[in-house]
Amino acid sequence: MAVLPILKMGDPRLLRVAQRVRDFDTPGLHQLVQDLRDTMTAANGAGLAAPQIGVDQRVVLFGFRHNARYPEAEPVPETLLINPVIEVLDGADLEEGWEGCLSVPGLRGVVARPRRIRYRGQDLQGRPIEREAEGFHARVVQHECDHLDGLLYPMRVSDFRRFGFTEVLFPGLDAAGDED
Repeated sequence: MAVLPILKMGDPRLLRVAQRVRDFDTPGLHQLVQDLRDTMTAANGAGLAAPQIGVDQRVVLFGFRHNARYPEAEPVPETLLINPVIEVLDGADLEEGWEGCLSVPGLRGVVARPRRIRYRGQDLQGRPIEREAEGFHARVVQHECDHLDGLLYPMRVSDFRRFGFTEVLFPGLDAAGDED
């Protein structure tokens, strides 16, 4: 098990555009995926992108059955997505929702994102993946893919009256998970 440190906002590596994965089913890629899974699980994350652990590749892992950091969220299928592309579906309205991030510990903010998307990418062997998602599932995918383009969710917050410390905004929520 390799639980790696998660980079925090302010680290310039989080602001880079990640490089496309060209070689699949390699020992290095398998190790990266295991490191993402172990780190995400240990931090109780809804998702994790390779740049968050200092790896400059277009790889994200997301999904959970239940997440204590987002107790109201519906389950999201665990998905490894390499070289993702997101398409906003026709008629997809923007939906506001609270977001947090393991790279921005202890804070939450409201971000407007498209409610319905289609995402495409590749799996560990390079086979194509394509799914449609809506609601929290779509939010998680968009949030994680933002990391691949050097974006953190506070960059998308439009009203800083709805941005603050988790323990203040959500006093009944265990904010300890936001600290890892």
